[in-house]
Amino acid sequence: MSTRHYSPLDKLLIEVDRGVRTLFGVPETTERAYPAEDIPEADLTGPQKRHAAGLMRVNHAGEVCAQGLYQGQALTAKLPQVRAQMERAALEENDHLAWCAQRLSDLGSHTSYLNPLWYCGALAIGAAAGAVGDRWSLGFVSETEQQVERHLDRHLTQLPTNDARSHAIIAHMRDDEIRHGATARAAGGAELPAPVRTLMATTSKIMTTLAYKI
Repeated sequence: MSTRHYSPLDKLLIEVDRGVRTLFGVPETTERAYPAEDIPEADLTGPQKRHAAGLMRVNHAGEVCAQGLYQGQALTAKLPQVRAQMERAALEENDHLAWCAQRLSDLGSHTSYLNPLWYCGALAIGAAAGAVGDRWSLGFVSETEQQVERHLDRHLTQLPTNDARSHAIIAHMRDDEIRHGATARAAGGAELPAPVRTLMATTSKIMTTLAYKI
């Protein structure tokens, strides 16, 4: 079977479609099972439920950013194997997007109203990282995933202890993020300069603070 080749315009339209699905529709997933499917719902108090929802809203916003980042990098990555890695990682991150959205629905809450802002900012950063070079683009993925891993570790300690459903989702997400970061490093990702890592952490802090509330 011959391989289909897409023009630059085709690729752009594909990424636009993925962006619209990320923000307003049903994104394509790997169809992995919902990690909380067979776990009973806890009897959470009102404040516990609002806190859990705030944390899951942050995680959902982070996955929106991940989609923008990976899609931007896929647009500008130079090596076909790097583009393929970005596209596969984005598909697995879509699982996280769907899981977080489902959990927010379970908790009677909503996703961040600022998601379009998060997505557009991450898309621009991802495209810029990919344009600089695949080595730096993969390094950016590696650093992002390491920061997300630490962020999810904190959430596992901040969730209500009896919220086993949210715990299961975040633990599964954390395992995926560790694997994505390791894959990027193994593919030749460069270690980013300290000022860049600090800027990324600061930007992440602003996003998580706003997404928790809005």
